[in-house]
Amino acid sequence: MVRTQIYLTERQREELAAIAKTMGKKQSELIREAVDRLIEEEGRSKRETVLRQAAGIWKNRTDLPDFRAMRAEWDRN
Repeated sequence: MVRTQIYLTERQREELAAIAKTMGKKQSELIREAVDRLIEEEGRSKRETVLRQAAGIWKNRTDLPDFRAMRAEWDRN
């Protein structure tokens, strides 16, 4: 692990201490868990954004075969 210092507001520090006490965890553990959740959410958000941007990028292509016709032909055989 890498040691990192952060600044918290007084309220953040008090709330974090109360949550840590209630959960029986160290404050540093709660901060690491919160950072992990943020990283996961951002990763998911980025994936969703890329998928939305990619949706329909081939819809106006004219150089592709007619996939519906190809599929219909396959289904007949």
